[in-house]
Amino acid sequence: MGTSRWDDSAWVSHTSSVKTKTREEIFSSSHMLEKFDPKKITVRESRDSALNPNSNAIIVALDVTGSMGINAEQLARNGLGVMVEEIIKRKPVSDPHVMCMGIGDVKYDSAPLQVTQFEADITIAEDLKNIYLEGGGGGNCFESYNLAWYFAALNTSIDCYEKRGKKGYLFTLGDEEAPEDLLASEIRKVFGNQETKDYTSEQLLNMASKMYHVYHIVVKQGSHARHYFDDVMKSWKELLGQRVLVLEKNEDLAEVIVSTIEVNEGRAIKDVIDSWSPDKALSVKTAITQLAPYEGGSSGKGVVKF
Repeated sequence: MGTSRWDDSAWVSHTSSVKTKTREEIFSSSHMLEKFDPKKITVRESRDSALNPNSNAIIVALDVTGSMGINAEQLARNGLGVMVEEIIKRKPVSDPHVMCMGIGDVKYDSAPLQVTQFEADITIAEDLKNIYLEGGGGGNCFESYNLAWYFAALNTSIDCYEKRGKKGYLFTLGDEEAPEDLLASEIRKVFGNQETKDYTSEQLLNMASKMYHVYHIVVKQGSHARHYFDDVMKSWKELLGQRVLVLEKNEDLAEVIVSTIEVNEGRAIKDVIDSWSPDKALSVKTAITQLAPYEGGSSGKGVVKF
């Protein structure tokens, strides 16, 4: 998928249509749509096309439990346009194909994983609005962020990697600790497959890292992170090292994602920070100061070592 091209005028029309709506009016789905149900999905594809000859896959997996729906709202209102338009303008990667995911809690929620298609045009926003903001979660101090890694590793096919050996990008986003594992019974519940193996999160991370540069963004304004920030950071740093990003302000998510891609593709951190307006630069600086460019060589193949 992703055969069309981003059109700024279509985004302007979209933002106008959601400007006066509440979050509930923007995200009106009362259940997970069948087309986003992993049980109904064999593979999600990011393919080159005449309009996108050098596609690059980008996955943004959003925690939609509790108060975290605000981040999906920010993307729908403004952030998605900023993210795609700035990638196209700055060109850290070419021809972005964006997939969104909704992440919940596999132990408690009816829709712990929702998956849109890789798209290159305003369909990204239209699909995002159709994600069910379940607002659930449990009291176990983590959400099932590793479902995104399982899906990316086993249910995506991306030309940037398969044709050019160039990894895509996978960002998970939330305010709770990293889960320790993903049980076979939980995988069968979400994917409807015959999985018999339990996985640690480290195993799933390594699987996803074959095709994707994997990052996690800790939402500092989230209700859990506000009270247990040190615990959340410790949990993620043990798993991801420097690829844990802190989002100071929800409205700066797009700039943090774009900046992370830029640094990973080799642009100097100071130049990236200085490229944003002062009101955005502080959030970007907090998020990316510890990053280093990817050193895996031009092929981008193999498991990322942290």
